[in-house]
Amino acid sequence: MGRRKGRAISGWLVVDKPAGITSTSVVNKVRWAFGAAKAGHAGTLDPAATGVLAVALGEATKTVPYITDALKCYRFTMRLGAATNTDDAEGEVIATSDLRPTDDRIRAALHAFTGEISQVPPQFSAVKVDGMRAYALAREGEEMDLAARPLWVDSLDFVARPDADHVELEMVCGKGGYVRSVARDLGQALGCLGHVLTLRRTWSGPFDAAQGLSLERIEELAQTPELDSHLLPLETGLADLPELRATAEGALRLRNGNPGMVIASDVDYGDEAWASYHGQPVAVGVYKAGALHPSRVFNL
Repeated sequence: MGRRKGRAISGWLVVDKPAGITSTSVVNKVRWAFGAAKAGHAGTLDPAATGVLAVALGEATKTVPYITDALKCYRFTMRLGAATNTDDAEGEVIATSDLRPTDDRIRAALHAFTGEISQVPPQFSAVKVDGMRAYALAREGEEMDLAARPLWVDSLDFVARPDADHVELEMVCGKGGYVRSVARDLGQALGCLGHVLTLRRTWSGPFDAAQGLSLERIEELAQTPELDSHLLPLETGLADLPELRATAEGALRLRNGNPGMVIASDVDYGDEAWASYHGQPVAVGVYKAGALHPSRVFNL
């Protein structure tokens, strides 16, 4: 059997992604810098977007779904008066309007975009249509009737109005949110049209832009212990789940993929939780009657 090349290193690195590069390219750069065997990211950022891209290494990749499902915050500038075929500044202008709503009118319109909303993804998006990515079909000139999908928007706030043509907004939302769709739909609701001019993710679950390393810094520190020191522990990705302490026998059973005894806590029957032993994450699973039934086991 062939052996996977690279270090068996596990943890999270927060990258402050620059504009002009794909999320996958960032992951590849981080994997190279650590010499890691395995890496992945939690929540794609468009190439033009900047900000928090949380990259998981090694066993931390098993915690990616918990960050993908967590709330995220986006600060964005919306250009009023023009719609584009990509819903951002990268695309072609397809319609314009001379109407410019007042600040109060914009603030009033934001309420309709909070709570559980229905959102149609942009034509240029990674949504799959008959096995192909929507953006690939859109580049070929195809116009698709993409299905609306639910999105939880925790908040959508007016931040600033630099001038008549631009408004800065901040949105906190759940999994699968397209800021470009919000800008497009808000522009339509206001009657002035609109698209995203700039977009920055300021935090994602437990990860904040203030923790983020630039790609330049990552390249400078590549293959050094100093870069390793920026790695956050695997359990950072489990911040939204309660922690249970496993017994010695329970930890052994959990590591073999079997239900293991954990020390009683206030976790309710059927809740998802993670177990640790001597400070080391062992498994994630469902708590039932004094035992954790593992769905993911960490080989640390």
